[in-house]
Amino acid sequence: MAKQVIGIGSAANDGTGDTLRDAFDKTNDNFNEVYADDFVTTARIADNAITNALMADDAIDSAEIADGAIDLVHMSVNSVDSDQYVDGSIDAAHIADDQITHDKLEGRFTAKQDISTASGTINLDASTYGIFELTASLTGATTLNIQNIKKGQVIDILVTGAQTITMADDFTTSAINQAGSGVYDGASSNHIQVVCVDDNDSDAILIYSVATYTSDTDPS
Repeated sequence: MAKQVIGIGSAANDGTGDTLRDAFDKTNDNFNEVYADDFVTTARIADNAITNALMADDAIDSAEIADGAIDLVHMSVNSVDSDQYVDGSIDAAHIADDQITHDKLEGRFTAKQDISTASGTINLDASTYGIFELTASLTGATTLNIQNIKKGQVIDILVTGAQTITMADDFTTSAINQAGSGVYDGASSNHIQVVCVDDNDSDAILIYSVATYTSDTDPS
């Protein structure tokens, strides 16, 4: 329905405008369309039209948006951030089962970095990658410097080469602990797994374990 404009006449009280009943009939019709369930649809939203600047905090809630009306095509990059969400507005009840896919997770949980550096200090940025493979055999003493790791995050490091390895991190104060009895073997391929138990900058805790691995399809 096209918007119905209320006739107000050419001048005050000239008798040419809509009657009071007709005016409020148009008002009701206009509001009925605005509040109809399908009023906000992708057909009515221009691509990239929804941005931070156009969204007042708490201005839009689920009751005012038709199901499926807003998709990625109609939202500009970074247009919705934490400031636009009411505390608790997005929780398990608002996310359908299996809707968070592998592709939607941060690189810190899914991405792998191949590193050709073979000695010295090697920075491992855990905010961008979760797996690090040193593709060349180490040629000198090496420090594996873990950066930006978060509590509960686990990273995997693949490394080989008969050289001395030191574990380090970018926290101000931390404890780096080794779990289990596995030790680095420079003659083999090694899997170093690191878990961040606490990311408090003044009292961080990392625990790592080391195991060698080899190509073998028979686990017995």
